[in-house]
Amino acid sequence: MISNVKAIRLDEHGGPEVLKLVTVDVPDPAANEVTIRQKAVGLNFIDIYFRTGLYPSALPHGLGSEGSGVVEAVGSGVTHLKVGDRVAYGQSPLGAYAEARNVPADRVVKIPEGVDFEQAAALMLKGLTVQYLFRQTFRLQGGETILFHAAAGGVGLIACQWARALGVKLIGTASTDEKAALAKANGAWEVINYSRENVVERVKELTNGKKVPVVYDGVGKDTWLMSLDCLQPRGLMVSFGNASGPVEGVNLGILAAKGSLFVTRPTLAAHVPTLELMQAAADELFEHVVKGDIRIHIGQRFPLAQAAQAQEALAGRKTSGATILTLD
Repeated sequence: MISNVKAIRLDEHGGPEVLKLVTVDVPDPAANEVTIRQKAVGLNFIDIYFRTGLYPSALPHGLGSEGSGVVEAVGSGVTHLKVGDRVAYGQSPLGAYAEARNVPADRVVKIPEGVDFEQAAALMLKGLTVQYLFRQTFRLQGGETILFHAAAGGVGLIACQWARALGVKLIGTASTDEKAALAKANGAWEVINYSRENVVERVKELTNGKKVPVVYDGVGKDTWLMSLDCLQPRGLMVSFGNASGPVEGVNLGILAAKGSLFVTRPTLAAHVPTLELMQAAADELFEHVVKGDIRIHIGQRFPLAQAAQAQEALAGRKTSGATILTLD
């Protein structure tokens, strides 16, 4: 057992003020678990969904599902990891906002040489998200032109680079010229500043009226109808997040009216349910990182005690790239 571990917990759902820094004891790992002494923790919009209760979870609970560190103890039945291994995970039970924790071993992979702890913590959930979006949900082959919202965010910047590596023309959206320039610098083919440009009209211009076969939308409510209008007949709308709020009141008839469109609401969990699938996705991700195709842009670092401020910055769209919590 590890005593006096600092961790973030919440006893009620609500605003950032419900996040409390507490001291907990981490028990010895159970069967098929490992104890990780964490070095860095990744922040994601899904953390805010759990904090507010949009995604329900029994109280009290921790937050976060992405982190990196060193294996400190190994439970029975674990064969692919040992004490001292540098590891990361991007899909775990809640509780990553902590100095140390136990994680199911089938969610944990080794970090290869050439990738540091901060990169791994900023990379795993967001990078695995791009992997399943680009290589599983709609498998990009190269040569496609696609639309990706929030291209200067943590997921977006990885998507820009991965698209470039695949030979895919990614049209991104961003709220400012600075964010648009950042997305372009990371591999976006073109970026639309939606604060002053009509996204649908620009997509038509950029594709000579053809529009795109797939839209990747992590924004949600604010971009739902706009995204549908950017799709070719029989195109696929991939709604993978709710940064502006959940899409509600969907009329399926709209899909028919706009060209027999397809819609999916995928999750990472459904794409990497086993260690083998998790490892395969992580291998493809890390391969691009080690080769230099994907570089991780960490725009913000906060200490664990400032988790509330970190979430406020993320929710207020005041961030670019990835945001991490640092641990001593």
